[in-house]
Amino acid sequence: MAVGLNEPPVLRPVPGVRLGVVAAGLRKPGRPDLVLMSLAAGSRAVAVFTRNAFRAAPVRVAEAHLQAATPRYLVINTGFANAGTGEQGQRDAEASCREVADLGGCSPEAVLPFSTGVIGEPLPMDRLIPGIADAFQCLEVEGWAAAADAIRTTDTVAKGYSEVIEELDGAILTGITKGSGMIRPDMATMLAFLATDLPATEPVLDAALRRAVDGSFNRITVDGDTSTNDAAVLVSTHTGHSAPLKSTDDPRFPAFAAAVERACTALAQAIVRDAEGATRFVTLHVSGGRDEAECEQVAFTIAHSPLVKTALFAGDPNWGRILAAVGRAGIDGLDLTGVTIHLGEVCIVRGGEPAVDYTEEQGAAVMAESEVTIHVALGRGDAEATVWTSDLSYDYVRINAEYRS
Repeated sequence: MAVGLNEPPVLRPVPGVRLGVVAAGLRKPGRPDLVLMSLAAGSRAVAVFTRNAFRAAPVRVAEAHLQAATPRYLVINTGFANAGTGEQGQRDAEASCREVADLGGCSPEAVLPFSTGVIGEPLPMDRLIPGIADAFQCLEVEGWAAAADAIRTTDTVAKGYSEVIEELDGAILTGITKGSGMIRPDMATMLAFLATDLPATEPVLDAALRRAVDGSFNRITVDGDTSTNDAAVLVSTHTGHSAPLKSTDDPRFPAFAAAVERACTALAQAIVRDAEGATRFVTLHVSGGRDEAECEQVAFTIAHSPLVKTALFAGDPNWGRILAAVGRAGIDGLDLTGVTIHLGEVCIVRGGEPAVDYTEEQGAAVMAESEVTIHVALGRGDAEATVWTSDLSYDYVRINAEYRS
C-alpha cells in the first residue's frame, strides 16, 4: 500500500495534447497497456534518458528521433521493456514508429517510442501494431488520468500532477509518471511525461527539465537499481497565449523552472511513496558538507543500506546502523566529533557520540510513524542535500520474486 499517496488529483488537459489509451493485450488481457500521445504541430520537446549501458531499443530510437525531427507523437507500451533484445528490438521499436507515422501522417522520426516491463523479451508486435491503430481511434484531450493508469507496472496507484501557473498567464502544466521498483538515480529512474501549453524553445525546456530532474528524480532511490528504460520528457505544445520563452535570461524563466521542479518533485516523491512493498517514506537530509556531492554521498549510502532499510520496516530505532552507514560513506577526513544525527526531532548522536539525553522510547516513537526524517549534520561546511527513500519489506522480495509470473 502506498505511503500517504492516493490517486492523483484532477489532471488538467493541456491544449495541444490528445491521448489514446487501449488494452492491446500485450501481457495481461483486458488491462490498459498502450498509450498514444498526439502533439499539436509546432510542439517542442526535450528529454533525459538512462545512463545504463544496456539502454533499451526505444531509448536509443527516441534519442535519435529527438535530434532529427520535431515530435508529433509519443507511443508508450507496458509489459515489455524491449531491452536486451538486440537488433530485433531495434527493428521493432522502429516499426512501431513507422506504424504511428503512417496513421498519423508524419515522418517516423517525429514519433518517440517508450517501453517498460520485463527485460529480455521481444515486443509482441502482432498485438502492438493493431493496438496502435485502436489508440488513434480514441484520442481525447481528457486522457491524462487513463494514461497515468495505463503506464503502470508494479505501481499500486497511478501518479500524476497538474497545476495552473498563474504568474505565466495561467499556463497549464500536467505530468504523469510510473515507477515503483528498479529505482536509483542516474538521470530519471522511471518514465515521466510532462506537457505545457506555454510556448518555449528547446534550450529553455532543456534547462528547466535538467534542473528539475537533478533536484527530484535524481534524488530518489528504492533499491539502488537503475533501469534500462528510464526517460523523462517535457513537451511545449506552443498553444498558449504568452509570448514564447526563448531564453533562460527571460525574467519569466525562474517561474517556469520552479513550476517544472514542483511537478517533478511531486512525481518523484510519489514513486518513493509507492515503492514496491513500502511502509515508510523516508527523508534523508544531510547538511554541513563541504560540497553537495559529499552530502549526497552520505545520504545515498544510508538510503542503500539493507540494514537501515530493514530497521525502518521493523520500526526499530537501531541508530547504530545509521551511524555505521555514515562512517563507511567514504568522506575523506571526516571529523567524527563534528557529526550530529537526528531521528525526526530526536537527537541520537551528538559530537560523534551517543546523545546523553536520548532514550530508546523517543527513537521508537519516531520510527513508528509512516513518514520518517533522518538528519545528519557533518559539521564541516555549508552544503546540504536531500534524498528520499523507502524501507525494505517482505513484500518487496515477494513482488520481485514473482515479477515474471
